[in-house]
Order: sequence, then structure tokens, then C-alpha cells
Amino acid sequence: MRRIVGWGWRVTDVRAATEKLHAELHGLGVTSAYEIGDDATLSVWIGLVVRYRDGFYRWQEGAVKRRHLGTDPVGCAMRVARRHAELQASVPLWWNDLAKELRGNPVQEYP
Repeated sequence: MRRIVGWGWRVTDVRAATEKLHAELHGLGVTSAYEIGDDATLSVWIGLVVRYRDGFYRWQEGAVKRRHLGTDPVGCAMRVARRHAELQASVPLWWNDLAKELRGNPVQEYP
């Protein structure tokens, strides 16, 4: 696929960057992350997503947004994996409301 996206990033570049980050996260023990179907976005945990765009990994947790150079999937994976572990250790107050909204009321355990 050679279609041009955004500021000249090819879809194959976006997919490769996303796959590299996914592999690094998996290596760090974050095995629940999955690509959502657009080749650019990984859902790491409910409310924690990482999107590759314009040469940066842009990750968001609720309203908090961060970015990391796209040339450093290892460093980005380390930051995201650390935050993932923190979230699982101390589930934020907003999580239950978001989980109910996304999954419906019968949420019994976190992912």
C-alpha cells in the first residue's frame, strides 16, 4: 500500500511504527494491547491509547495527552508500560464510569 497519509507518511510507515511499538509493549509484559483496525492506534488499556501520527507516538489517558518521538518505540513502550502498571495498581476514579459507558453496566472486573 503506497497511499500518502498526513504530512507524507505512508500507510506502511504508520503500520510499521505501530507494529514496532506493539512488539516492544508485548516484550515488557503488556500483552493486552491490540491494534484497533486503523493501522495507527493501539488500545493499551481502557482509556489508555497510543496513536502514531506525523512521526510521533501520541498517547492519551483520559484527558491527559503525551507524545514521544516515533523513532524511539523502545522509549515510548517503556513510558506507556510504566503508566499501564500504575493504572492497574491504582485504578483511577474515572475508570468505572468510562468502563460502564464503553462496556455497559455489567462491568465486574477490570481488563
